[in-house]
Amino acid sequence: MTAPFTLRPYQQEAVDATLRHFRRSDESAVIVLPTGAGKSLVIAELARLAKRKILVLTHVKELVEQNHAKYQSYGLTGGIFSAGLKRKDNQHQVTFASVQSVSANLDQFRDQYSLVIIDECHRVSGEETSQYQRIIELLRQQNDALKVLGLTATPYRLAMGWIYRYHYRGFVRGSEEEHDKPFQHCIYELPLSYMINRGFLTRPELVNAAVAQYDFSALPRDRFGEYAEKDVNQLLGKHQRVTRAIIEQVMELADERQGVMIFAATVAHAREITGYLPQQQTALVTGATDLAERERLIQQFKQRRLKYLVNVSVLTTGFDAPHVDFIAILRPTQSVSLYQQIVGRGLRLDAGKQDCLVVDYAGNSVNLHHPEVGEPKPNPDREPVQVFCPGCGFANIFWGKTDGDGRVVEHYGRRCQGVLEDPVGPAEAGTTQAKTPRPEQCDYRFRFKECPHCSAENDIAARNCHQCHKAIIDPDDQLRDALKLKDALVIRCAGISLSDRGSKLRLTYHGEDGEELSESFDFSKPAQRSVFNKLFGRRFASSQAPKAFTTADQVLEFQALLPAPDFVIARKQKHYWQVQERIFDYQGGRRKANALS
Repeated sequence: MTAPFTLRPYQQEAVDATLRHFRRSDESAVIVLPTGAGKSLVIAELARLAKRKILVLTHVKELVEQNHAKYQSYGLTGGIFSAGLKRKDNQHQVTFASVQSVSANLDQFRDQYSLVIIDECHRVSGEETSQYQRIIELLRQQNDALKVLGLTATPYRLAMGWIYRYHYRGFVRGSEEEHDKPFQHCIYELPLSYMINRGFLTRPELVNAAVAQYDFSALPRDRFGEYAEKDVNQLLGKHQRVTRAIIEQVMELADERQGVMIFAATVAHAREITGYLPQQQTALVTGATDLAERERLIQQFKQRRLKYLVNVSVLTTGFDAPHVDFIAILRPTQSVSLYQQIVGRGLRLDAGKQDCLVVDYAGNSVNLHHPEVGEPKPNPDREPVQVFCPGCGFANIFWGKTDGDGRVVEHYGRRCQGVLEDPVGPAEAGTTQAKTPRPEQCDYRFRFKECPHCSAENDIAARNCHQCHKAIIDPDDQLRDALKLKDALVIRCAGISLSDRGSKLRLTYHGEDGEELSESFDFSKPAQRSVFNKLFGRRFASSQAPKAFTTADQVLEFQALLPAPDFVIARKQKHYWQVQERIFDYQGGRRKANALS
């Protein structure tokens, strides 16, 4: 069967990467393509090439229908299994289905499928009880070599970060403590800038709001970093003048625009916004809108009989209105994925469309082209910094801080994200293709907790040593036990100072309340020199350039780059305090020096 479409080069590359990966491995994989890159064509081509049964899953009926239509355009026949589309046909080689319908009818999916393709796969969680995971587990019972492929424009989830572990360009996402990532490998990725620069997508014109913005920063957040609806409504209720001023500006900016989508924070907020817009040109769609009414309003908007479409979290995926050329964001979100999906509604090409105006009135501060989602931003003034690994040379990107000359003076990286090169694994019996080995992450740690039993370096959150598996003393337990003792002193260390006398280096720890504790290291004695280097030389310059100091004078020369511990514990001797423990990279619940809480 000849394909009716000529795939764009990047679409063909994505298909080739998939075939190459699954010939060598059964491990799950992700393809990252921006909104508007034609994921449905990639899915259709993979389904066309398949020789065995395939299940294509997604979460909304519009995408089920869209993916099915692209496949049918090849002159092939596929089934649809979706209650929303009133069809339950899974007898064909390729079935396009909603995850909800399959999950509710698992007994009808006990055939041997070779591949599951998940569109909008950032919705897949790592929880075994989720609908996606239950389906995958059932299909694996029929075929333990089941392949799982995800496609998404936004490969991350709140509270999880990246949804995959290994990237084909040779780096790792997240830490080894994260065992719940739903996918193992990212096998192909196309940046948004590629699509825009080559004219495949409309250029977003990102504009800072010229009138008052909402300030949601004081509101409490849940574990996903989001705000409670009642808190948001309460804040917005106090700032109705702000909302009115924003909508007045939106209407002014929309004067020469074709289609305007407004994303509201809550239903009450959306109704307020709608009240300020011209009634005959405006529609409001929420999760409670009747489905038939929703379809009617959306069609009127697509036909340009309406200019403004106000919604609350219901038109972020599976919605396609190419004429949209103005996105107004009036809702806060910590989800980079959601933010990109919102902006993506305005990036499709349309006749006469030059750009898409994007105005964020909620202060979300998301970098559309280079989202940093692996770790939450530790402080508002931190920025992405490049940190080279002293072990393998990989250029890591961490949150950090630079000086006036651009040098990294502080960063929050924990372990190198580089992947060590591995020889290709041996071919399996009866095959000519070699199996792809599991990538091995570089084991260099910028922050670490040393095992007291075998001295191995562990992640700062580790409870047991990854090498000897014995329990590691928890810093909170150390502090709690020390505070109970009458002959112990615990200080929150705010800094250190150094002095020397010959071969001896005197190090003084300064507590935030003026306390001082001191200890000395004699560099003429190898054992004491080794202890100092293990404590301070290994962590020199935020562990970016570990040094083995040989003299006290050498340490003094570089003292500005020596790390200070967060807490110091000392025990009372007859006439002095003897330092017992120095706790670096503390992550517990106690306040550190000069921190507000």
